[in-house]
Amino acid sequence: MTEDWQDRTRLLAGEDTLQTWRQAHILVMGLGGVGAYAAEQLVRAGVGTLTLVDGDRLHPTNLNRQLPALHSTLGAYKTETLRQRFLDINPDLECHLVSEYLKDERMIEVLQAHPYHYVVDAIDTLSPKIYLLYHCVRLGLRVVSAMGTGGKWNPEQLTVCDIAQTYQCRLADVLRKRLHKLGVYSGIQAVFSPEVVATSAVREEEDLNKKSAVGTVSYMPAVAGCFCASVVLRELSGRKVKSDLPVPHSVRKRLTARETAAASVAPRNPSSESETK
Repeated sequence: MTEDWQDRTRLLAGEDTLQTWRQAHILVMGLGGVGAYAAEQLVRAGVGTLTLVDGDRLHPTNLNRQLPALHSTLGAYKTETLRQRFLDINPDLECHLVSEYLKDERMIEVLQAHPYHYVVDAIDTLSPKIYLLYHCVRLGLRVVSAMGTGGKWNPEQLTVCDIAQTYQCRLADVLRKRLHKLGVYSGIQAVFSPEVVATSAVREEEDLNKKSAVGTVSYMPAVAGCFCASVVLRELSGRKVKSDLPVPHSVRKRLTARETAAASVAPRNPSSESETK
């Protein structure tokens, strides 16, 4: 396959950046409304290797918002459908599939299976999402996490920041509290919207993985997925993604205390000591 298909990307980003993306391996966890769009943007940018994780098969309720959902693909695994689509975009793509729901030790196995350059968290159930984010931080893996887009209309309110800076987002609030109990206060890029969700958009349900269903519109998960991909691509190209949103005082205090403690136990540099004597 010729490289002509990347001509417009090369014109913007340059050959060195394309080479960086080509050598990158990205783990995408969850291939619903957000994750599938994030993964496709990575493929179209020329990322060389993806690991796609999702145990779901395509369902009619996915048709309103999910990239691989067509009447012709209903019943198929999202992972397999997307791999076929992605290889039709870039036949040189290396694409690993994990067509299962991950939890506990199995999730750790997947996180340690390859030296990932970035992780995209597009999981929409709470417990595995917390587990994933905690272990990404513990293992030193860079991660961008999508918060909830259900029940929201306005894409202009989506933004990217550290999870410590999120506000007025129910999912982000719960994640922060649970992660705080595990000793994690920052170090996770979050795509979130502070838009208020109307109670009329939420329906209680009894499902194996979810207790409620939230109404969605076609474009919101897609835009959030594009935001996630943009974080990965920009940071891999050396463009730091940083928000000016405030960090709560209580979190700043804990982070400062940790930095001070780390500095106090850091080994001294012998050469520096000799120079100052």
